[in-house]
Amino acid sequence: MQPSRLDDVAGFADLERFDPEELRDLQLRRLSWSLRHAYDNVPHYRQAFDAAGVHPDDLRSLADLARFPFTAKADLRRKYPFGMFAVPREQVSRVHASSGTTGKPTVVGYTAADLDVWAGVLARSMWAAGARPGDLVHIAYGYGLFTGGLGAHYGAEKLGCTVIPVSGGMTARQVQLIEDFKPRVIMVTPSYFLSILDEMERQGLDPTASSLRVGLFGAEPWTEAMREEMQRRSGLAAFDIYGLSEVMGPGIGQEAASSPDGLHLWEDHFYPEVIDPVTGAILPDGEPGELVFTSLTKQAMPVVRYRTRDLTRLLPGTAYPAFRRMEKVTGRTDDMMIIRGVNVFPTQVEELLLSVPELSPHFQCVLTRPDRLDELTVRVETRGENSSGSTLGGRLVELIKDRVGVTVAVEVLEPGIIERSQGKAVRVIDRR
Repeated sequence: MQPSRLDDVAGFADLERFDPEELRDLQLRRLSWSLRHAYDNVPHYRQAFDAAGVHPDDLRSLADLARFPFTAKADLRRKYPFGMFAVPREQVSRVHASSGTTGKPTVVGYTAADLDVWAGVLARSMWAAGARPGDLVHIAYGYGLFTGGLGAHYGAEKLGCTVIPVSGGMTARQVQLIEDFKPRVIMVTPSYFLSILDEMERQGLDPTASSLRVGLFGAEPWTEAMREEMQRRSGLAAFDIYGLSEVMGPGIGQEAASSPDGLHLWEDHFYPEVIDPVTGAILPDGEPGELVFTSLTKQAMPVVRYRTRDLTRLLPGTAYPAFRRMEKVTGRTDDMMIIRGVNVFPTQVEELLLSVPELSPHFQCVLTRPDRLDELTVRVETRGENSSGSTLGGRLVELIKDRVGVTVAVEVLEPGIIERSQGKAVRVIDRR
């Protein structure tokens, strides 16, 4: 992997002046290494490349990447848990995982060098948003297999900040620590930040008088209206941060403080494409489609043309001209729901409700936002009129909480209530 002066904190000041041609040369060298690394060390990629009739030596320009096959989440699931690793498991320093549709998570691994790169791009993202060495950083993302908490933690340390590793929950305590420790930066999901603001106001505190001045909000989609409310109520500057565990974690892209007009993608580590989600054809910059990433420097688990299912478009860089921007994600090509930072799939719900014999496979997931926080209600039918709806609903609530990690409401209906579809079943109803 070719080193770059942007990989260290001392080089962050060069982000605005980085030469686009130098970036393209670096991308080509790193892409050549990554394709060869994947082909030589991951049986899935060797088989996929051979089946497509391509070889790493066929890459002579960045445009040649279009000849290589896509990688989908299903490929990662089929190789559960460690079949996509490109290094011996003993060389993997950490494992993270995201929720999947079959009860098994999507597993990702990191070498020590990968963790250093991840910390570096996260630190770079924080710098772009206005965080600086010495800042106190309040981290309210969840810690554990979810990449948010630990990703933000080590990125803040890499930047030279003082980390307050609060994790999620215990909202009153979050407020107390903000009041007592006086952090300048907070990293949290936008929906939970609104809960923190509500708790401040409940305690009679003025959120605009707090020490918070910079917020990096990710792990779930949020709108400009959400930005306006957060900034109006708290007095901080709110910025979007983008990532997904299969490619690295948070820190793949970041809004800049000087121009919060889209997320600059750190293309020296993650090469982006936008494709037609139906045909797979590469779309020109400016055209909306599905976002695809190829890792350029990952050792433990390289990904080649990974289909994110996120819908967006690529735009020229503004604050950092060498790095293209992506618009805020406008939706997904699948039915994944994000409930307070947790990925939830209809197939997960289906799998769990079918483990309760008295519940039928006819169900709907209804998304609402009654009080700024997204909520999910599962509407499901019983198989017979003599079943106890409250008991069955409680069982499904517990199963989803235990297996998926999110609290939902369950509405148990009599047989025949949910509308039948003549084609593909409509599983998700968005009433937000």
